Amino acid sequence: MSAAQIVVIAKEPVAGRVKTRLTPPFTPAQAAHLAAAALRDTLHAVAATPVDRRVLALDGRPGSWLPYGFTVIPQRGDGLDQRLAAAFEEAHRLRPLPVILIGMDTPQVTPGLLNTAVTLLASHDAVYGPAADGGFWLLGLRRPDPSLLLGVAMSRPSTGAAQLRRLHEAGLDVAHLPELADVDTAADAFHVASRAPGSRFAAALAAIRAEVPRSGAAMPVAADTG
Repeated sequence: MSAAQIVVIAKEPVAGRVKTRLTPPFTPAQAAHLAAAALRDTLHAVAATPVDRRVLALDGRPGSWLPYGFTVIPQRGDGLDQRLAAAFEEAHRLRPLPVILIGMDTPQVTPGLLNTAVTLLASHDAVYGPAADGGFWLLGLRRPDPSLLLGVAMSRPSTGAAQLRRLHEAGLDVAHLPELADVDTAADAFHVASRAPGSRFAAALAAIRAEVPRSGAAMPVAADTG
């Protein structure tokens, strides 16, 4: 077992509160169902990764989707930069180990990728996983410091570059992971499902599409996944 902890930062998958950019073409209930599937995939990947501690920084209440063995802490702060910084700070305060943080938006993540991040963090100050939309899907810090995140403009195409620049300006030795795609839009959902066909997320998306003809609603159209 590696001397590190993984924090998942997530929202409770409640219709109208999560994955709102998926509507349309999906309904709020369908978007929440997809969010729940993505969260399950992420949490189970973390649960299968050999680390000292697993933490869920949650906006909302835990549900049946939460596997055994996670410490749940509430999110703090207003902007996403504040919430990320607080999650790092709180996890490290409760147990002073290196912290790897991921979101609930990359259900294609695997224990192998996470284990690589843990291994890299043992010999680097930070680990960075870029996202296809210009953000990042993973950030690991051997010694978390809120100043490394506070003030970085989040949810923009330039977010990843700004965060990486902040790490380099602090003099940190940064290791890099492969790029993954977040699930923000319907096109993202189809792309990610095609890359992880055995995931809970892909199964949930297939089930939604199978139900649409019976409901009479407009069917979401799969994007070209290249």
